[in-house]
Amino acid sequence: MRYAVPLLLLATLSACGLRPVYGGGSHGAVAQKLGSIDIAPIEGKAGWLVRNALNDRLAAMSGEGPRYRLVVKLDDQISGFGLRADQAITRERRTLRARYQLIDDKGAQIIDDTAGSDAGIDVTSSEYATIAAEDTALERLSQTIADQIISRLALFAARDQRR
Repeated sequence: MRYAVPLLLLATLSACGLRPVYGGGSHGAVAQKLGSIDIAPIEGKAGWLVRNALNDRLAAMSGEGPRYRLVVKLDDQISGFGLRADQAITRERRTLRARYQLIDDKGAQIIDDTAGSDAGIDVTSSEYATIAAEDTALERLSQTIADQIISRLALFAARDQRR
């Protein structure tokens, strides 16, 4: 009886067409397609962080060599918005936006999309602490951007697999 509920739930989900994106694990069709993506170098410190995060996520995927090229352009902005009476900034927002394009081996553009996130930063009297907070925010934003890009690429690979 205790197995009846999970089996019923499984039957219901499979009947509605839901399938795991990474079915088959690191050797499944989606993972193989993701594993065949080469990431072009990305400019700047933010680019280095995003590229490393993307490579980390794609490292476990098995592919048959590069069939796609991922080109990413970043826009990294820091703006102050919290002001004291003496016009000193007390709060900053770091915004990281990425425009990425997936290009196949024939040069055709498959995906042209954007990803982005932002983080709030407290500005303190210590310049060192503020710079450290800005760097930490950039590291977190790079991870978030990489997750968004990989999720979108996985959806493309899953949709393309069903064709």
